Amino acid sequence: MPGHSAYPKFATMNPDADRIIELYQRHARAWAQERGNRLMERAWLDRFGALLPAGAAVLDIGCGSGEPIARYLIQQGCHVTGVDSSPELIALCSASFPDLAWHIADMRTLALTRRFDGLLAWDSFFHLCTDDQRRMFAIFRNHAAPRAALMFTSGPAHGEAIGSYRGEPLDHASLDAAEYRALLNANGFEVVAHVIEDPDCGNHTVWLAQFETG
Repeated sequence: MPGHSAYPKFATMNPDADRIIELYQRHARAWAQERGNRLMERAWLDRFGALLPAGAAVLDIGCGSGEPIARYLIQQGCHVTGVDSSPELIALCSASFPDLAWHIADMRTLALTRRFDGLLAWDSFFHLCTDDQRRMFAIFRNHAAPRAALMFTSGPAHGEAIGSYRGEPLDHASLDAAEYRALLNANGFEVVAHVIEDPDCGNHTVWLAQFETG
């Protein structure tokens, strides 16, 4: 369930995230082609990577086609495991990186029974409704090895918004910064960096944290 762009600017009150899965299944190949290999996220991925051990095991939650983010992490020596709710996008990952593990899964029920040195939910987590986002922090914790890095994108403030993709509505939601911090702390993560609408990264709002509870 990858995101298409940074968080949209206009508010609404429609938190129906379930249809996102079907949207990405219908438009998987078009999305992958349009996403291409543009990597405006490089600086943040490098900050994430600086918290990882050599040869880190990284879980990419909402990995999309694996391009370009998973590819970049692989090139940095990470062993990436990817999950996405779209079978079509996972098939693209498997074709590009056949030696790695790619799983068709809904992040809201993710239970891989292993822990990772890094957890990434870039432009995917923010498609969940607010209650599902709150529940995700326990899932992050359950997949985090000691000192694991966690990075995700959110909205800039509490609320819901609807963008569009291929003429279809694309839901987004966000908690406020104080609640994200509280949820991270309650689940053993310490905030390392947080930037609202980073102008050097397509106006993404980014959270980078580290798991302090082993």
